[in-house]
Amino acid sequence: MLSHIKDIVKKAEEGKYAVGAFNVHNLESIQAVAETAQELNSPAIIQASEGAIKYIGLKNFVNLVTVAANDIAPDVPIAFHLDHGATAEIVYACIEAGFSSVHIDASSKPFDENIALSKEVVDYAHKRGVWVQGEVGPIMGGHGVIGGTIEDVPIAKVDEVVEFVEKTGVDTIAAAIGTAHGNFDNEDVKIDLLKEIKTATKKPFVLHGGSGVDEEKIIAGIKEGVNIINIGTDIKVAFSTAVKKTCQENPDETDPRNLLRPCIAAVKDVVAGKMKLFSSINKK
Repeated sequence: MLSHIKDIVKKAEEGKYAVGAFNVHNLESIQAVAETAQELNSPAIIQASEGAIKYIGLKNFVNLVTVAANDIAPDVPIAFHLDHGATAEIVYACIEAGFSSVHIDASSKPFDENIALSKEVVDYAHKRGVWVQGEVGPIMGGHGVIGGTIEDVPIAKVDEVVEFVEKTGVDTIAAAIGTAHGNFDNEDVKIDLLKEIKTATKKPFVLHGGSGVDEEKIIAGIKEGVNIINIGTDIKVAFSTAVKKTCQENPDETDPRNLLRPCIAAVKDVVAGKMKLFSSINKK
């Protein structure tokens, strides 16, 4: 059932588990997340990047997720969220379209500009009952990038995170603590830094770049207060691997549904594994 993200996060904080925020790209990936959530009695966040919105269409995305949440997963809470909105314009469009949570990502701008833009979005969103995620320290890498190492991974400063939270009033905070978008060999979760940020801000923490992180680090991060974990690359890789394999094995197939069904199954496997890792199963 379509739910506000605040209700999902509140239960996760109380239950000391994390909720997966899954980047979707099309009808099949939306369906996969919703079906898995229903089957495993797990809450979920379905999120779209600006690229996914351009591909699907904002109105189409809202309609697809609403139907999936209410009809495919009627017994579990599902929220939808904008991931890495770069401008006020795209954020406001998503708010007006019905998102219960938006991410304004001005982390690559000078610190004062990040605060100013994030505060502007918070003021707009809160008047409409929408939560806002802010970010300090840009999360590097790229969705779908696999292998190798990433140079100069930014690390957020605790005092800047605290100042940012106090001056903007964001509802959730993402900060650079060693992870990256993609799947790299040198990703990390700096647990001591996470603990400092949680203690100082007392805000729900969003871990970006969850696909490439060692599972033990994920578990330790949840124990220290990670409430939402973003998963994008693992879904992209599972989907694309399945479709390429199916096409190669069935060169004469002309029914797109037959080519895409294995992709749904592959994404469901990823989502189920993450829900188990995050301890969100049977936590609806």
